[in-house]
Amino acid sequence: MSAPAVHRRPWWPQLTPVLALLVLIVTWFSHEHWLPLVVATAALIGAILAAVHHAEVVAHKVGEPFGSLVLAVAVTVIEVALIVLLMSGGGEGTSTYARDTVFAAVMITFNGIVGLSLLLGARKHHIVSFNASGTGSAVTTVIALAGVALVLPSFTTSAAGREYSTSQLAFAAVASLALYAAFVFTQTIRHRDFFLPVSSDETGQATGLLDLDEDGHADPPPAREAWLSLGLLVAALVSVVGLAKVLSPTIEDLVVDLGLPYAVVGVVIALFVLAPESIAAARNAARDRVQLSLNLAYGSAMASIGLTIPAVAVAMIWLSGPLELGLEPMQLVMFALTVVVTAFTVVQGRAYTLQGFVHLVLLGAWLFLTVQP
Repeated sequence: MSAPAVHRRPWWPQLTPVLALLVLIVTWFSHEHWLPLVVATAALIGAILAAVHHAEVVAHKVGEPFGSLVLAVAVTVIEVALIVLLMSGGGEGTSTYARDTVFAAVMITFNGIVGLSLLLGARKHHIVSFNASGTGSAVTTVIALAGVALVLPSFTTSAAGREYSTSQLAFAAVASLALYAAFVFTQTIRHRDFFLPVSSDETGQATGLLDLDEDGHADPPPAREAWLSLGLLVAALVSVVGLAKVLSPTIEDLVVDLGLPYAVVGVVIALFVLAPESIAAARNAARDRVQLSLNLAYGSAMASIGLTIPAVAVAMIWLSGPLELGLEPMQLVMFALTVVVTAFTVVQGRAYTLQGFVHLVLLGAWLFLTVQP
């Protein structure tokens, strides 16, 4: 009688974050030559893939919607550290770096991650279903956050340009934290069921909650493995942001050489930082769990604003120079279009391939107009 097969966990996710940290330490002080840059790029890609793996392990252990929240908050906390670090370095574009990076995160999540998730889910299953109540509340919260933090500074008159005065910035920081905390309480405690995957009939109408315990997936990992994955997830995300910082001078030089707007730097960094969430959302969509993909997308956008603005407001106590948070006219128009399209996408609680394609076209338009304003 043959022995039962033993399920072996892949070894590379455990090794990659450690190697990425070592590469980060080595290249942090010397990265002018092309070879360290190539190694840093390879380590960055490996850290992104490892972060996705460990985030899924942690999510499987804690359950939803806590799992989606773990990755969104973890990525955003490290993203905030990167923004403050780059702002403290001074130089061109410092005054608008926080705005450009946060707005890039909103556009990438609202149109990129959501569009890709809907496209993948609907391509395989023709129509995808999600809870319109939970998703709609998430979208509403992000719109309110973006309105307070990014839209209103373009129209206030207490400070010059697209800036908040000190008192206005303090209010925006407190309001952002309050909105984010209220949503997290709603998502994880008060109305948790609104953010769980739903089952549906052949027309895409939701028929109830999807049974996540009887879907054919492996049992949740033991606590020890989950804690190990949580530590490696943090290490991988630190590596992602640190290596992105190492590569940022090269990106900045390339942007200058090509004559592109400085906002492109924020877009590239945001693409790197949000890559783990993008991959995780795509995987969930392919498994007919678009609700989890939407949780990741809108949760990331919400955390990006709700945590970044308060952190930057505190950092401005010792950082010198202006802080421009207000969106420019093209950005305002793209945000307005995104809000309108998103409202029609989520209101029915189901979507087709077309909606995903529309969001991706908006993402492409924003990227093109950022490069060619």
